[in-house]
Amino acid sequence: MAWLIQFDPGCIYTDQFLALSTFPAMIDPSLQVLFWVLAVLFIVVGFAGLILPAIPGIPLVFAGLVLLAWAESFAYVGWVTLVLLGVLALASYGVDFLAAAMGAKKFGASARAIWGAAIGTLLGLFFGLPGLVLGPFLGAVIGEFSGKASLKAAAHAGVGATLGLLFGALLKIALAFAMVGVFVLDRLL
Repeated sequence: MAWLIQFDPGCIYTDQFLALSTFPAMIDPSLQVLFWVLAVLFIVVGFAGLILPAIPGIPLVFAGLVLLAWAESFAYVGWVTLVLLGVLALASYGVDFLAAAMGAKKFGASARAIWGAAIGTLLGLFFGLPGLVLGPFLGAVIGEFSGKASLKAAAHAGVGATLGLLFGALLKIALAFAMVGVFVLDRLL
C-alpha cells in the first residue's frame, strides 16, 4: 500500500489541498453572529409583514433564510433548497391577486368584477391596511356596477373579493411557515 498518495505534514500545499477539497470555507465567527442576528431579524419582521401591508413579508423571510445559509457557508443548506424557497417566495406574489379574484368569482361575480378586484388589490397596496381591505371590495363592486348589475350583486361580489383576500393572506402565512419548515428540515437532515 505504499503506492497510495501520502500527505507530507511538512508540505505547504497539504493544508491548502485539505481546505479546498474537504471542508467548506467558514466565515469569520463575528461576521457569522452578525449574519445570524440579521437573519432572525429579517424573518421576524417578515412574519410581521405577512399581516402588515407596508412590510414585504415573504421577501424578508426569504432573505433571512438565505442569510442563515450564508452564515454557515452553505454547508447544510445548498442551492437546491434555496431555489425551492425562491420559487415558494415567487408563488406568494400571485396569491394576493388570484385570491381576491377567485373569491369574487366564487361568489358569482362577473369577469368585470374579478378584474376590478384584482385592480383594487393592486391599488389598495398604496393605501396601507385600509386600502388592502377596501381595495378588492371596492374594485369588485365598481367592476360589477360597470356591467349594470344590481347593488345586491355588486355587494356580493365585493364580499367575495374581500374573503378571497383574507384566504390569500392565510395562504401566504402558510407559505412562509412552509419555507421555514423546508429550511429547518434541510438543515437538520
